[in-house]
Amino acid sequence: MAQAAKNTICIWYDKDAEAAARFYAATFPDSKVGAIHRAPGDYPAGKEGDVLVVEFTVAGVACVGLNGGPMFKHNEAFSFQIATDDQEETDRYWNAIVGNGGQESACGWCKDRWGISWQITPRVLTEAMAKGGGEAKRAFAAMMDMKKIDVAKIAAARRG
Repeated sequence: MAQAAKNTICIWYDKDAEAAARFYAATFPDSKVGAIHRAPGDYPAGKEGDVLVVEFTVAGVACVGLNGGPMFKHNEAFSFQIATDDQEETDRYWNAIVGNGGQESACGWCKDRWGISWQITPRVLTEAMAKGGGEAKRAFAAMMDMKKIDVAKIAAARRG
């Protein structure tokens, strides 16, 4: 039996942890679904034998999904931030999330169908922000008008 990671992100789902984990595993590299644990008895949000906990990895980050019921909802206080290398990769992840019942937000943020927030962030943007000064200011201003990040427009803003 593999030893569990020392630190694991636990994400509360109503009842769809397994579906979410399978979607993430199919969408992002270095992602997989691990063990699926079923409830040993009835609980407030489910019955004995229902999927209770799903172990999964998203882009190398260990997570567990807990099917805890509808009492807690997701918000933007938690998000996955996925670094992308180019427009094709940015489009692929964005379109996968939004096209699977998700929704667009602003500045590179979107939500999946389960309400989890994702930042699909091209490295050209994070590099511009790290440079600081006028380059960061121009890239930031360009980003503020975007939903999905346009790599070419960020690169042009960096150049001035």
